[in-house]
Amino acid sequence: MGLLIFDCDGVLVDSEYLFAHVASTCLKEIGFELETPEAARRFAGVSIKDMLASLALERGTPLPDTFEDLVIRREDEAYAQMLEPIRGVREAILSLSLPRCVASSSLPERISASLVVTKLDDLFAEAARFSTALVPNGKPAPDIYLHAASRMGAKPRDCIVIEDSVPGVQGAISAGMSVIGFTGGRHCGKDHGRHLVANGAHRVIAEMAELREAVRSLTLPKGHRRARSPHPS
Repeated sequence: MGLLIFDCDGVLVDSEYLFAHVASTCLKEIGFELETPEAARRFAGVSIKDMLASLALERGTPLPDTFEDLVIRREDEAYAQMLEPIRGVREAILSLSLPRCVASSSLPERISASLVVTKLDDLFAEAARFSTALVPNGKPAPDIYLHAASRMGAKPRDCIVIEDSVPGVQGAISAGMSVIGFTGGRHCGKDHGRHLVANGAHRVIAEMAELREAVRSLTLPKGHRRARSPHPS
């Protein structure tokens, strides 16, 4: 039986742009200029640990010891006040009968808090929520997808991953899974779908109302599958 693996940020909850704004604001406070759209473009799908390591390398000096805690605290505050689910995601998930789980670059507590705030927590059992904090390497490595599939008792070739980020798509493809790219988050620019396709996404959808048909097309026998979406956006 197949398995649907959902990314969280940018797929279930519209958080990528919100997080990028928090990170940008915090970085400006320590003299590092990184505008919100650029932060969203560069770090969507990347764990906060990997993001901060990349920025410290770019800056040439370590970030302050308290910086990660500051970002997480501000993120908590912003999410509690402004986080919303992706439009139509609940209805889309409930229209699908396949087993499902979450595989995210967020910390475990952040995944759970995001699902609670957006009232999606009833759709994913706690045992079906997986964080890159549980595996050696974050996205774009395949570790989190292989870990999720193993824990859920599914073979990688039978898994369909729904991802909004290039690192996420790359990791899922490396894991040997089918991928549906999603471009409905606020952080997605007009060429986002093309980037997802270029990195291996088999289908691209802009609305969650399209998810059921996209999943169906990827679960058909190979000879009956549609070609990749001609309208990545």
